[in-house]
Amino acid sequence: MKNDVIVGVVDFGMGNLHSVTKALALQNAQVFVSDDQKKLASADLLVVPGVGAFGSAMKTLRKKKLDGFIVRWVKQGKPYLGICLGFQLLFETSEENPRVKGLSLFKGSVVRFGDKKIKKIKKFLEHVDKMQ
Repeated sequence: MKNDVIVGVVDFGMGNLHSVTKALALQNAQVFVSDDQKKLASADLLVVPGVGAFGSAMKTLRKKKLDGFIVRWVKQGKPYLGICLGFQLLFETSEENPRVKGLSLFKGSVVRFGDKKIKKIKKFLEHVDKMQ
């Protein structure tokens, strides 16, 4: 049975679209993929997946005029799910491409975890895995 939730997945050429749409469809959501603002505006939830570089993603969003659309969507309080890069784009900048301006919905810059932090996280995850 299909859910009445309509999910618009933003296609800006840098996302794991197949995995995301399949996962959402398994939850019985009505899912569509588009880069058309008018069609995306009909969604109840906007999903921005992403795999790739911050700078390239912002360049593509601007080229497709989706940057302003996403900012307006979020500022209107509409549901938004940014997956990986799709979440990082909400910040002002990224250490990866420091001269590229993000969507600036959150103050700050996305930074890489240091080696010490990565080791600590891996150790924690190993512990969690053993608990299951």
